[in-house]
Formats: sequence, structure tokens, C-alpha cells
Amino acid sequence: MSERADMIRFAGIWTASLLSGVGSSLTAFVLGVWVYQTTGSPTQFALVMLCGLLPGILIGPFAGMVADRFDRRWVLIVTDCLAALPTAAVAALVSTDLLEVWHLCLATAISAACGTFHVTTYQAMTPLLIPAKHLGRANGLMQLTAASQIAAPVLAGGLMVAIGMAGVLVVDLATFSVAVLTLLLVRLPATVLRPNQGRERPAVGADLAWGWRHLRARPALMGLVLVQTGFNFVFAVAGVLVQPLIMSFASPGVLGVLMFAGGAGMFAGGLFMAAWGGPARRVGGMALFMALGSLFLMAHALRPSPLLVGVAAAAFLFTLPVVNGCAHTVMQAKVERDVLGRVLGTAHSLGAAATPIAYLLAAPLAEYLADPCYGRTARSPAVSARSSVWAKEGASPWSCSPTACCWPRWPPPSSSPPASHAGERPARRRASERHHRLTAPQKGPVCRSPCRPTRPAPSSRDRRPPRCSTWSA
Repeated sequence: MSERADMIRFAGIWTASLLSGVGSSLTAFVLGVWVYQTTGSPTQFALVMLCGLLPGILIGPFAGMVADRFDRRWVLIVTDCLAALPTAAVAALVSTDLLEVWHLCLATAISAACGTFHVTTYQAMTPLLIPAKHLGRANGLMQLTAASQIAAPVLAGGLMVAIGMAGVLVVDLATFSVAVLTLLLVRLPATVLRPNQGRERPAVGADLAWGWRHLRARPALMGLVLVQTGFNFVFAVAGVLVQPLIMSFASPGVLGVLMFAGGAGMFAGGLFMAAWGGPARRVGGMALFMALGSLFLMAHALRPSPLLVGVAAAAFLFTLPVVNGCAHTVMQAKVERDVLGRVLGTAHSLGAAATPIAYLLAAPLAEYLADPCYGRTARSPAVSARSSVWAKEGASPWSCSPTACCWPRWPPPSSSPPASHAGERPARRRASERHHRLTAPQKGPVCRSPCRPTRPAPSSRDRRPPRCSTWSA
């Protein structure tokens, strides 16, 4: 009976969190659309996105400390209420036609900070809510919130047409209300709410660094966090480049359908993980599904076909809940319950730091890996996005392009003039040495591919050989 009651409690909190996540996803999409339609500036749009990323990087350890120190029910309730305040303010500004971009930057930052507290506390509570044997299933269900974020554009687009931007914000506020009401009604034991009650609290500074020290003292857990961070980097680059890949050969309507297909694949993966519970060897299962995800992601670049991209996107996103569910289950099973919030907060900060780095590197990858031997932007967006998606998964550049097969083979120049110059008059010898320096072979790469060099063939006075952007020393 106790196990059944625990599962009912978890189901209530999970439902509230899912509804809140869906509402937040709808709001994030319509606000992004408003920024781009109003300003027409990608920079302003990127600024709003950056405001949503930075809080997760900066306050992760602080969120973990709060989750371990205070009543976790009230941490969830207070953060949900604080997240609802900027949403209500934006709705009021929209109705009065006074909304500005800086309002959205501030509201997005506050909502993202509250979301960091919510996720950290929620994941720290999970192993105390349900038996250890069901942790994998619970983490699979928790991945459905991420699936709703991917599929949100389709639902948000329909709602925006039907009820407008203000109506979508009101729906988000309604989901916050349901989440808070559920948290107030669900009865939770004291061991779940305050696992550290009665213990001596360290200083705040020591508490903030506790998660990092705990990970450094356990290399296996640190390795798991770093692998998860790298996986987040890969996923973020894919999110930036796959959309230009689709738009290069399809319409915006097709893009929306394919994004919905990807979200459906992730939703199916979460249900699969919830029913299965994950492999017995969690880390081995992570490695297997990461490898499968890499293959599915590279399949996007085989040919410009909406059907192929739709199947590959759904298959790739199907693997994400299994990978993330296994990683979270290992962390929750191996870390002590009274310090789990601090460790998860630090892990979330490291994982979130990979996303802005990926966004900054995605464009250079598309520009310089798309057409290696030309050293400039690809002639079509499809080629650019395709090559970068292949390269980011760890495929070597020469496997991305059939023309990238350049190797250095220049012999080192002779350090002295030929012996035949000895004995010549000084003026003639100096002329011979100058001629030797200009005509002797130089160090550097030579392109053995049929492509053209980045500039015309050098003259006899040009010491630099033709360059190829894809060569290995």
C-alpha cells in the first residue's frame, strides 16, 4: 500500500510539472514569434534566447543548495508563483500595446531562473518519492516535458491564430495555477520535503561548492556529467542546424510538420523508457543509444527529402529520453539523498553551459566545414547545414566531403644553396641565393583533391602554397 501511495504522489507532482512545462513552452514560442515579427532582427531574437540560457548556468549550484536546505514543496510553489508574475506582466503589456523587447528579456530571465529551481528540486525529490526499482520509469516520464517543448510550435501556432498572444499567456497562467494547487493538495512525508532536517548546515559558501567537490571526489560521476554535457552540446548544435537544412528544400509548413514528428518521436521515447525502465547496465545503455542517435542524426544529410528527415528526426529524438533517463537514474541512485540537490544543481550548470557554446559555434561549423576546399560559405544552405551536422557528431571532415583528402607532403626547404653555387662571385651568389629562396619548395599542405584552390596558383615570387581548409598535419 505504501508503494502504491508513493506512486500516486509522484503521479500528481509529475502531472503538475508536465502542465506547467507545456504552458511555459507555449509562452516561449509565441514570445519568440512576437520578437521576430516586431523587430525583424535576429540579434534581438538571439538576445531573448540568451536571457533564457544564462540563469541555468549561473544559479544551478544556488538552486541545489536551496533544494537541500528548505522545504521542497514550498520551493516548488514559490518558484512557480514567481515564474507566473512576469508572464502576467507580459500579458498586461500585450493588452495595452506597451510591450518592448527588454521587457521580454527580463521576463525570460526570471522564468528561466525559476525553472532551474523547479527542475533541480523536482529531480532531487524523485528518488524519495518512489522505490529505486521504478526510478528509470519515473525519469522516462519526466522526459515528456522536454518532448512537449519540441512539439509546442504546432500547438502554439494554432492557439495564436485562435485566441491570440494574450490568450496563450492566459493559458500559461492557468497551467501555473493547476500546478500550485496540485502541490498544495498532495500530501508528502517529511523525509521527502526536508531530508536534511536536524543536521548541521554548513556555511553558504561551502554549500555552493559542495556539489563540485562531491563530483571531483568521484571521477566516475564526473565523467558521466561531462559525457552528458557533451551530449547536450551535440543536441544544441543539431537544433540550430537542422532547421536551416529543412528550410533549404522545404516550406515553413513542412518544417512545422517535421518538428511535430520529432516531438512525437521524443514523446514515444519517453513512453518507451517509462514502460521499460531502462537497461540493467545503465551506462552501457547510454552508450548504445548515443551511438544510434548519432547514426540517425547523420541520416538527415543523406538526401534532401522531407520523408527521410522526418523519419530520421523522430528516430533521433526517440533515443534522447533513454539517454537522459539512464543518466538521471545513475545520478539519483549513486548520490546520497541529503546532498543530491547540490550535486544535481552543479551538473545542471555544467550541462547548460554547453548550449550557448554550441549556438556560437554552429554558424562557423556551417560556414567552414560545408565547402572545405573553397574555405568559404557553402553554395547552398542544405550543403552547409548537412556538412556541419555530420561534422558535429564526430565524423572526420574528410568523411563529410568527397573532396577533402589533403595531406601535407611538402619536403622541408634546403637551408643552404646548392653546392654548384659555391665559388661564384658575391653578387652573383647573392642573386643565386635569392633565386633559390623564391623557387625552393616550401612547407605546407598540398591539396590532392580535384577541387580548386582558394586563390589562383601562386607565381614564382609567392612563397605560400595553395591552401585547403581541410587537411591534417
